[in-house]
Amino acid sequence: MIIHTGMRTDIPAFYADWFANRIREGFVCVRNPYNPIQVTEYSLDPSVVDLIGFCTKNPKPMLKYMDLLQPYGMYWYVTITPYGKEIEPMVPDKERVLLSFQKLSEIVGIDSIGWRYDPIFGDDTYTADYHIRQFTHIASVLEGYTKNCVISFIDLYQKVRKNFPEVRAVEKEERLYLGKAMIEIAAEHGMTVRPCGEGDELAVCGADCSGCMTEQIYEQALHTSMDFPKRNQLRKECACLLGADIGAYNTCLHLCRYCYANYDADTVNANYARHDPTSPFLIGNRMPDDRVHKAEQKSWINGQMTLADFM
Repeated sequence: MIIHTGMRTDIPAFYADWFANRIREGFVCVRNPYNPIQVTEYSLDPSVVDLIGFCTKNPKPMLKYMDLLQPYGMYWYVTITPYGKEIEPMVPDKERVLLSFQKLSEIVGIDSIGWRYDPIFGDDTYTADYHIRQFTHIASVLEGYTKNCVISFIDLYQKVRKNFPEVRAVEKEERLYLGKAMIEIAAEHGMTVRPCGEGDELAVCGADCSGCMTEQIYEQALHTSMDFPKRNQLRKECACLLGADIGAYNTCLHLCRYCYANYDADTVNANYARHDPTSPFLIGNRMPDDRVHKAEQKSWINGQMTLADFM
């Protein structure tokens, strides 16, 4: 099976020590975000966890634990965007993140890492031409370190509107202009652009609109084929393989203004104060009323070779 870590928070950036302890102890507990007394316990035994998916803006704190992760398949998405501290107040300097990306790629391999340039939004500072210049720079630095680049345009969720009221949606004409330019730039640097949650709009420009966390991507990372369970898509425009995420909402200290996973900084800071690196839970610990359910887990690897092995 696949364990995800990045749909609700940034574990590599802020909770690497906790995650390393979970790997050592072999299990993790996750509260249902909508019914907190319901707890799912996942085994982290490599015999049932085929791959761990990461999504981070700063992989560096996890690099010291790569030996612990060696028994697992991995796929990493590292988000590198061109915004300043007024938008991403706690994200490290982007040039440092680029160096960490390169080092991580050298460890896990080019098939196990992708670059995310999202979300994209525009204003008087972050114009279309600015995005194209910055995208070109980042793509040039990452050439040879990844084959995949994910882009998406900002979604105006309720939490986004609350924390970033002045942001505007990106209109179709601008989406097509930026998308076409980024697809061409990425191709020049050996990358395929995969729009996230954008439907097929950019397919005519040469994008791969099959998804950003797909069965194909995970099989390529593992260099083997898998028998994936049947599932329902969470969104009609998204074919990604989601679920089994061990993070928690309102815990990411990057405090990006466009974040859909945080309510506000006070809530995040209050939760972080309850973080215990030795706990099986990301935030807090066991409670008397918890109803713990052990997840049914098994390996999905079937041992067959993938098409990539013959290429």
